Amino acid sequence: MTAHILAEAELDLETAFQYYESARLGLGVEMLNEFRRGIGQILLNPGAWQALDAEYRRYRLHRFPYGIIYRTAKKETEILIVAIIHLSRKPDVWHGRQE
Repeated sequence: MTAHILAEAELDLETAFQYYESARLGLGVEMLNEFRRGIGQILLNPGAWQALDAEYRRYRLHRFPYGIIYRTAKKETEILIVAIIHLSRKPDVWHGRQE
């Protein structure tokens, strides 16, 4: 199984990285490592995380108030990451994002 990240989700991740890195040198890298750990967990068991609706799920990062919004892509061997969202700020901003 592989993960594909939408361009909007990459921008979400870059924005979060820049924020944490500016707050404290190295904190952005810690956030990226937590994101990578989350992707690994999703790939191991895509159905294990909170269902948001019939198609989308959310994995919550540890230590950081972010969630990875994803779904299984058309190919059952691929996960599509549609957003990396701050869970306290407009958590529905990802609606409408598509491949």
